[in-house]
Amino acid sequence: MASMKRMFAVILIASLLFVCGGTCLADDVLSIVCTSFPCYDFVRAVAGDRAKVQMLIKPGSEVHSFEPTPADVMAIAGCDLFVYIGGESDTWVVDILDSFGKAAPKTLRFFDCVETIEAEGEHDHVEHDHEYDEHIWTSPKNAVVMIDALCDALCEIDAGHADVYTQNKEAYGAGIAQLDSEIHDIVESAARREMIFADRFPFLYFAKEYGIEWHAAFPSCTSESEPSAKTIAELIGKVNQDGIPVIYTLELSSGKTAQTIAEETGTKIMTFHSIQNVTEADFSAGETYVSLMQRNVEALREGLN
Repeated sequence: MASMKRMFAVILIASLLFVCGGTCLADDVLSIVCTSFPCYDFVRAVAGDRAKVQMLIKPGSEVHSFEPTPADVMAIAGCDLFVYIGGESDTWVVDILDSFGKAAPKTLRFFDCVETIEAEGEHDHVEHDHEYDEHIWTSPKNAVVMIDALCDALCEIDAGHADVYTQNKEAYGAGIAQLDSEIHDIVESAARREMIFADRFPFLYFAKEYGIEWHAAFPSCTSESEPSAKTIAELIGKVNQDGIPVIYTLELSSGKTAQTIAEETGTKIMTFHSIQNVTEADFSAGETYVSLMQRNVEALREGLN
């Protein structure tokens, strides 16, 4: 209830301050606001220097508990394009966009661009889209579809630079397509098609795309931080039984569960990037969806062989 009251307070502040629709910046580049890192990275790649891009969810922060500030709401209100995923972590977006009425900015909801999959396991939220897994970008094929939709949106807003957006999209899309090809090659020649995640599991689209069997401490992105003793015992048994060489943990994870399993099995721990958010160090270093997925390719190669 307190969270809902804060949300309506934010919307009220935005309504009082908001006096005009979104417009291009003075130097004639677009103002684009994104919720999370996948959106930000795709926009940055396709828009290039034709846009000033703002990411609301800061590097290193918890995506699932994000609450927008009045400044965030004002940024959305004044932008040329607002880009978001549209899954359970973005349920807060609906009320904000509704509050703008006809003055709402142009939006791109990536959930509308791909075929979604029903989530496995319990989720923390019970509102809009809670029954679908939101981590659509973990499939490179989905990522290509998402940047295609983004390019279309940018060309509609700024038709005079459509060739720039198209060239950027094709260049970045080629990198993603190469990743997809590498992953298929690894899986097709692998000694096993099984991954153990001693962590949350935001890779349902990835696993289904490449035919990978998976076992995880949690079936989804639950807020729980400790799996049951029974679950840990089952994962240890699975690692020993199947001779698993690598267990995976996520970026921004404490890694406690992985350490527990590794101590019992002697298995190597590697990070598999969900790319829902990134560490502050990776963000500052300019890491991208492609560069982080390339790390995943190498971790996958070691884990499946």
